Amino acid sequence: MPEKSPTFRRDFALLFTVLLVVAAGNTALQSVLPSIGRLLHISDVLIAIIFSFSALLWTIAAPFWARQSDLRGRKRLVLIGLGGYVVSMTACGLAIFAGIEGWLPALAVFLFFTVARGLFGLFGSASNPAAQAYVAARTSKAERTQALATLGSAFGLGTVLGPAMAPFLILPVVGLSGPIFSFAVIALVTAITILKLLPNDTVVLKAGDGGAAASLPSIGGGPTGASAVAADKGAKHRLSWKDERVMPLMVFGFMMGSMQALTGQTLGFLIIDRTGLGPTEAAHQIGIALMAGAVATLFAQWGLIRMFHMTPKQLMRWGAAMAFLGTLITALTPDFYGIVVAFALTCMGYGFARPGFTAGASLAVGEADQGAVAGAVTAVNGSTFILAPAVGIGLYQIAQPLPFLAAAACLAALYVYAYRNRVLAQDYDDGKEEAA
Repeated sequence: MPEKSPTFRRDFALLFTVLLVVAAGNTALQSVLPSIGRLLHISDVLIAIIFSFSALLWTIAAPFWARQSDLRGRKRLVLIGLGGYVVSMTACGLAIFAGIEGWLPALAVFLFFTVARGLFGLFGSASNPAAQAYVAARTSKAERTQALATLGSAFGLGTVLGPAMAPFLILPVVGLSGPIFSFAVIALVTAITILKLLPNDTVVLKAGDGGAAASLPSIGGGPTGASAVAADKGAKHRLSWKDERVMPLMVFGFMMGSMQALTGQTLGFLIIDRTGLGPTEAAHQIGIALMAGAVATLFAQWGLIRMFHMTPKQLMRWGAAMAFLGTLITALTPDFYGIVVAFALTCMGYGFARPGFTAGASLAVGEADQGAVAGAVTAVNGSTFILAPAVGIGLYQIAQPLPFLAAAACLAALYVYAYRNRVLAQDYDDGKEEAA
């Protein structure tokens, strides 16, 4: 099917909307959950564990759904992903509403919420590889890379829209569960639209027609392009992170992503405590801060990197330095607006560093290994959200600035590592760095 046909554009817009809704709803939930935890007197650590559990299941399930996208109808898998998302968000909203109304004790809310988020991790990850495979099967080889990259940008845009919309969806009757119910309804409408309008597909296996796993859409986690590359190139074999060509890059990417997850999940609690606002009022402030961070990330990735033609080496060095400075300021600043500016600076740094390590890994291997290295990068990105949030909140329980000071120290070490390691300091001159 020609890429510019009206039917293709409609189908592409539908699939773009699916990924946008999933990412926006997930980050909207992240923006209000610290306030919900404080309102229901659920431990901050337990709130972090909920997201770590969901991220673990997403990381496990995503490769399975990517393989299924080559074997089953892609429309069916898109609907499975959306269905799991709707059920998960509805169950989360009901558990929280029951807790707010006093119908359930805090422990029961935590247990129900954890199970509901587990459903999102298991089934919500089906939509992305299925959408990729659907688009890949309907584009030529020349069109495919750009089409998949554009489709993947829906996750990045969703990380902006979710926190921006969440404060306006805190409604009089349902309160803080409003954003969750709202995105469940939006996803349900999207699923019905997909069911009615997206043509059924018959899977015919061809090289390059498959989908690839994507990392969990999360706060400040803009697209790096690895999932799109994995879907475009295909992975004929696995590439070990211990491969000497890419191991330093994988270490850099894992530590950078872990520091982003560690501080990003802690930020909401920091804003509540430093502003002294009640949970509902603080949710508005948290949404502003997270939106600022997401905008800064996308400004770096969609604007500055292309404008200045930055190389992987430059991206990793500038990214580590900016993330260090922003994280240090976050630890020390006493007021809300200082936190917003510092978090935006931090996210801009991550917006440089994560595509830097992604592009570096791509350039470090040959054409035959492109799909494999992209899959390895996606796995690294996904794994960073499994333990880091709980570690960050644990440090926060000891002292408010501690997770940010610890992350700043790690980022300073990564900056030195980016200069001193031979692989990270390598120059690439084939112009491929813009693929980040």
